[in-house]
Amino acid sequence: MKLAIGSDHAGFELKNTLTQYLESRLIPYEDFGTFTTDSCDYPRIAEKVCKAVLSGQFDRGILICGTGIGMSISANKFAGIRAAACSEPYSAILARRHNNANVLCLGARVVASGLATLIAEGWLNASYEGERHQRRLDMITRIEQRNAIPPYVPSSDAGITPAAEPQAQNPAPGTNDVGPEKGTQPL
Repeated sequence: MKLAIGSDHAGFELKNTLTQYLESRLIPYEDFGTFTTDSCDYPRIAEKVCKAVLSGQFDRGILICGTGIGMSISANKFAGIRAAACSEPYSAILARRHNNANVLCLGARVVASGLATLIAEGWLNASYEGERHQRRLDMITRIEQRNAIPPYVPSSDAGITPAAEPQAQNPAPGTNDVGPEKGTQPL
């Protein structure tokens, strides 16, 4: 197993603790940053780690920010990534067993280093159970596919500009005629 790991500035210290743990277990990893406690943007780190996992060069990833939530949201924007923000070992184990989570997200302001190590250990040691869970993962994949936004392709007609959007009709100042009934706001 080879891991991709990354953090923002808030997760920098916890990332260092986890890399020491990985080294003690002889688990190969690559650190995708950040490398200081200077403020940085967690979505950029999440993108690097997720692309590394999706490339097939890494089996799984670990992302760390202040709460684990921002990293999880960012990571889950990538089709094929199943990132789980976990703050205790049981959820991390089941995220792997039932959801085949390939990215673990941790919050450095939520879990201390000892607990984070236990969470990572449970997640790393757990195996995907497949069977009944695969049907649900297949559903998630189909949702990703149905809702994928096609890539933007610029038009070859450079001289054509998009039509102006219609302007909303605003009532005259002082009138309450804003909804189907006077004095009501549309929902």
